[in-house]
Amino acid sequence: MEQETKERLIQAALAARDKAYVPYSNYRVGAALLTKEGKIITGCNVENASYGLSNCAERTAIFKAVSEGERDFAGMAVAVYGKKAASPCGACRQVLREFFNDDAEIILVNEEGKGSVATMEQLLPGAFTGEDM
Repeated sequence: MEQETKERLIQAALAARDKAYVPYSNYRVGAALLTKEGKIITGCNVENASYGLSNCAERTAIFKAVSEGERDFAGMAVAVYGKKAASPCGACRQVLREFFNDDAEIILVNEEGKGSVATMEQLLPGAFTGEDM
């Protein structure tokens, strides 16, 4: 992924973070999903008093994209508030793997837009996929 594209994704994820609904944890997360055609679709985390019904930013972005007819993704950026960039939870990793190949880049950044890039293989080695069924 080109550096300019990565920066666009990071900025979109940072902006999406501000839309999070987090009255319980106050832990805001934003995600920006890049389609192979160059479209950016964002998502944020949405909490619920019954924590199990909450939804992470990464899954929100994926589900939103799929509901809009998008299926082919090139990468994603995930942004949090805090000094340390966060990595997607296990559920998000599995959902991301449904739509991303092993070499897809997932950018993980902190509140300042600084962080690292990981591939899907690094985030979820030995993933369970449709090929396992």
